[in-house]
Amino acid sequence: MPEAPPTRAGRRLRGATTVALTASATLLAGLLGSATAHADTSPSDSVSSDNVEHVANVPKPEAISNTNSDLAFTGDYAIGGNYDGFVVYDISEPEAPRVVSEVLCPGGQGDVSVSGNLLYFAVDYPRAGDECGAPSTSTTDPDGFEGVRVFDISDKANPQYVAAVRTDCGSHTLTPVPGKDGEHDYVYVSSYSPSSRFPNCRPPHDKISVIEVPLDDPASAEVIDAPVLFPEGGNRSTSGCHDITAYPEKDIAAGACMGDGIMMDISDPAAPVVTEVVRDENFAFWHSATFTNDADTVIFTDELGGGGAPTCTEEIGPERGANAVHTLEETADGHSLEFASYFKIDRHQGDQVCVAHNGSLIPVPGRNYFVQSWYQGGISVIDFNDPKNPREIGYFDADSRIDPDVQDNDTWSAYYYNGYVYSSDIVRGLDVLRLTDPRMRVAERVTYDEFNPQTQAGYRPGNR
Repeated sequence: MPEAPPTRAGRRLRGATTVALTASATLLAGLLGSATAHADTSPSDSVSSDNVEHVANVPKPEAISNTNSDLAFTGDYAIGGNYDGFVVYDISEPEAPRVVSEVLCPGGQGDVSVSGNLLYFAVDYPRAGDECGAPSTSTTDPDGFEGVRVFDISDKANPQYVAAVRTDCGSHTLTPVPGKDGEHDYVYVSSYSPSSRFPNCRPPHDKISVIEVPLDDPASAEVIDAPVLFPEGGNRSTSGCHDITAYPEKDIAAGACMGDGIMMDISDPAAPVVTEVVRDENFAFWHSATFTNDADTVIFTDELGGGGAPTCTEEIGPERGANAVHTLEETADGHSLEFASYFKIDRHQGDQVCVAHNGSLIPVPGRNYFVQSWYQGGISVIDFNDPKNPREIGYFDADSRIDPDVQDNDTWSAYYYNGYVYSSDIVRGLDVLRLTDPRMRVAERVTYDEFNPQTQAGYRPGNR
């Protein structure tokens, strides 16, 4: 049985840097060229555009001070994932957020999703056991734990650890999908990079894990299937999926699977079925996906350089390390994805680490706007109402080359939630932005009781 996690203990962490980012930067140095080869020029003449206002920052707390990862939202709370656990923020006053609790439970990558009173936490670095205090162990340890931790967050000041579910290759990201019966959640677990040396992560790994969670007994959560998504083998670089975004109301999901982009039928949430596979010679690493509200368009992102290299440069160009916008049509055989365009910020970042990363729709009914993180490239607001001609219409990019009094940003994810944009910044902590663009005003009328970027919900003005 998992032990209760340490909370607000003031304990210092190992101070480890992000192994994945460092390794990616080293690995790709030969492909992308030395960082010093890129001109160290400012990306613009200001930290933010006139229609984006920075309203708050909460620095990372001392106990959870490793790399910040993803965000999820429930009611008046934001949950911030971290390689060493998670932080619960009270955002009832968005311009004055405060820390409610800190849960120290290391394991990386720390992506989080919420479902009612449950929190799902991704563990992608092996631990010697499933308890929160277990030390790290080698990927060659057959008894090492990787997978998904389940917490009860009904008391936001005192989350309780209720289950640990082991999955092959751990959990890099996770996507909850509600069961049709209202009594279960299904969690799709994405992971990759198998090796014959890893007893719990052997090739081929062309699959995901599906965890079933009984909502009245989450402690009995278990893996019920591991469907093979690429029975004939994926693209040469595909050895699993990085991320899956579900749209349960439409019974569809989009997967970003390293060398492949896929569509899935999730009408039976326990048994997802691949209905379309697409590839792109310009894409190095299919990273994530977002549907439009009417599900007629999908944005896929390419994490060229693995989040550890400067790719927002003139040398790399506008079509690599970018978003790819696809139109989506339902066909007799499933779905058809048609490429429409690329989008990449044209605020060149010099030697700063910059590449397309996590974002979400801005819920303007009938219109298509997107807010997105670009690591040290900051946060971009994108108009893609014309899928063939997306364009940036706003940004926040804290850069000491522009303003020596600001701390440089390195934003992992940026999401719109109930009137504000929240950014999980690897170094700065939690940033809060307000969009003052008149085109976004109607989005303030769309409110949610819960929001997971990887589990999209449709919206209309005034909906909850």
